[in-house]
Amino acid sequence: MTTTFDRAAAAPAALESVPRLSLAPGGVRPGRLDGAWWPRSRDLLLELPSLAAELDARWGRVTRITVNPAQWPVVPRRVPVTGHTVHVGWYTTEQDEHMIMVCSYAPRRLDLLVVPPGTDSADAARLMAEAADPANTRTASELLAAGGGGARPGPGSGFLPSSVAPPGGAGAADRRADTARSRAASWPAPA
Repeated sequence: MTTTFDRAAAAPAALESVPRLSLAPGGVRPGRLDGAWWPRSRDLLLELPSLAAELDARWGRVTRITVNPAQWPVVPRRVPVTGHTVHVGWYTTEQDEHMIMVCSYAPRRLDLLVVPPGTDSADAARLMAEAADPANTRTASELLAAGGGGARPGPGSGFLPSSVAPPGGAGAADRRADTARSRAASWPAPA
């Protein structure tokens, strides 16, 4: 049985901070993927704290998260999570561009498919279930390529193929990067 965390019963304001997450039974398992995460936006500073907090409570304290920068306009160096700071890194060739890797103190590691934010709910639910299926042998990119029209990454999906400029042009991306750097600069130094 797949474990899915998306508290639909939560208050509408709180719902925005609850991560949409699906994990394989028992969490970490041998295989390609350990589940899926469906962020609401491409803003890692807004999305990662709730994901890390949810995994902290269920899986152990998250220490590091890595992404492939091809899909994210800004990759912060660290994000604040209740009680600690999580370091964020990136890999270009070593990590599937549609996957996020989460590491904990345990030491444990989760490899999660990142469902594009613009994916319709039916395709997202199917992708999340497939990624968390213990029988799944496909990579994150293979799952998305096999998906329906709403699951393919592209300009309308909310993710950035590496050859496409962000909405609003390069100036908008620079403004978002400056905002992210100023937010990160105000965080307390990690203990």
